[in-house]
Amino acid sequence: MELEKFEQDNVRNCLLSSPVPALCTREACCLGIDEAGRGPVLGPMVYGICYCPVSRKKDLEDLKVADSKTLSEAERERLFEKLDGTPDFIGWALHILSPNVISTSMQQRAKYNLNALSHDTAIGLVQHALDNGVQVTEIFVDTVGPAEKYQEKLKQRFPGLDVTVKPKADSLFPVVSAASICAKVARDRVVKGWKFIEDLGEVDAEYGSGYPNDPKTKEWLARHLDPVFGYPQFVRFSWSTAQTILDSKAVPVLW
Repeated sequence: MELEKFEQDNVRNCLLSSPVPALCTREACCLGIDEAGRGPVLGPMVYGICYCPVSRKKDLEDLKVADSKTLSEAERERLFEKLDGTPDFIGWALHILSPNVISTSMQQRAKYNLNALSHDTAIGLVQHALDNGVQVTEIFVDTVGPAEKYQEKLKQRFPGLDVTVKPKADSLFPVVSAASICAKVARDRVVKGWKFIEDLGEVDAEYGSGYPNDPKTKEWLARHLDPVFGYPQFVRFSWSTAQTILDSKAVPVLW
């Protein structure tokens, strides 16, 4: 997984993908969709797809993939290497959504909320696979929002495909588990190696999990607030956790 493209310009979104297996351009394929990093106040959200021929579902299952949230970081890394090391029948793609894009989307005048952003990103990844010749016939998705409405939206967008949207799909369908692992490994690597574009001097990396209720994350946010300029673009400043600190500690601005 080459992340240099995103690391060179982490204020913008970035699409990464594996080569498409030749077999996936000839045989009917199943495709799973999941994300990592929806809730954190720090870092990107990463959407992932993984796909393989329907005839090779059992081979994918035999890799012992599981919901990434149930796995340790080492287990996720090991399983990603297995997925990435099987290019004859498994392919993947990732869309890394910059925290800067997430925040500006949610705070622009014409609001673009996280559910809409998530749906559009998932649709874009399915279209990316189709445009690259993957013979997708089945889609399995971990839901965002009401599953029935999301499933109907995807069916209308891709009328020729069999679409299944369910809560906890990452623990029900191995192809979604695989997508979950790809997305989580990418987010973990990006967060761990984040390159701050701002001139902040020595920035400590003790920011914990990035989730709003993590004490380490809260402490990091308190330490790295500039009273005038706010936060570096690593922070999703649209999140209420960041907004609360900005409102109480930053200099008021009158427009």
